[in-house]
Amino acid sequence: MSRHLVPTVIPPDLYGKHDHDPTTRVLDAVANLRVRWSTLINRRPIATRSDDARFPVVVTDRALVAEDQAVITLGLRAPDGRPLPRWAPGAHVDIELPSGRLRQYSLCGDPAQVAEYRIAVRRIPHGGGGSIEVHDELPVGTEVVLRGPRNAFPFAPPGHGSPAKRLHFVAGGIGVTPILAMARAADRLGIAWTLVYCGRSRDTLPFLDELDELTGRVLVRTDDEHGIPGAADLLDGVDQDTAIYCCGPTPMTATIAAAVRTMPGVEFHSERFSPAPVIDGTAFEVALAGTGEIIAVDADQTMLDALLAVRPDQPYSCRQGFCRTCVVRVLDGTPEHRETVLTPEEHAAGTMLACVSRCAGGRLTLDL
Repeated sequence: MSRHLVPTVIPPDLYGKHDHDPTTRVLDAVANLRVRWSTLINRRPIATRSDDARFPVVVTDRALVAEDQAVITLGLRAPDGRPLPRWAPGAHVDIELPSGRLRQYSLCGDPAQVAEYRIAVRRIPHGGGGSIEVHDELPVGTEVVLRGPRNAFPFAPPGHGSPAKRLHFVAGGIGVTPILAMARAADRLGIAWTLVYCGRSRDTLPFLDELDELTGRVLVRTDDEHGIPGAADLLDGVDQDTAIYCCGPTPMTATIAAAVRTMPGVEFHSERFSPAPVIDGTAFEVALAGTGEIIAVDADQTMLDALLAVRPDQPYSCRQGFCRTCVVRVLDGTPEHRETVLTPEEHAAGTMLACVSRCAGGRLTLDL
């Protein structure tokens, strides 16, 4: 395990701010046109997992679910009305957007509803364009392709795979999406649960009305009313009989993980909606075989970020090392693999993920 310091509070700018600034809208539009243009002239297949299902769905409804109007839900159904693949709380799907982007969104509907999926998307003006495209270019009637569902955040409730006696959920902003499905499941199973739900203000928090209909105890903590929470605020009432499920910004999950390390017997399950910081990184260079360009990668910078600065059309999605969208092939140099999804055979063939993996020293030459 890497040794590093983790923050003890959540910075106030990681929940997903909605920005109405006209200049930002213009810049977003220009960036989106650039992505569409580069996708058309450089389109290439996105790497897929062998266990991915790929199927079309149609947007059947849209609704605003936060008072600040920055979060929408989409209902997705099969064009012919047939049942969709089954899923469990914590699962997500990949959406192939019209621009060529691939994005992951947690399923936040009811797993018992096999005719429809539901996702929720917060508009992030500076988040890479995926959320803007969902908000602006997926009206009712639009057909898109999904992959999955897959589950990197599985739910094992007490009595059904966990020795714990109660559940404690922590959600930060749009991180409530997988937690909502878990809370519904806990309700159906009759399991005692609590939830601490954090955000900048109440008008930024979606699904407050749906949470009010459930039987668990929900504590809403907003920065404007209560200040930025620390670990004690987020883990109030947790003891050794508790299983914690946390989803939200990386600093929040890191803060809770650091606290749980001092609480023997407490289960901790988490999913983050943003990349983890680079730990124990060293600077290196990347050479692009196709052009001869040399790109410097700083010690605290990902190789993907360095590539995007000069190649904005470089495919990426999760930025956390599990979706395989940013796969690249190494022609020379020694990769330092920091993911768990590629096989030994793929490593031997020179394949690596640009979002998390690095160079073991010196320079990598990529087939770009």
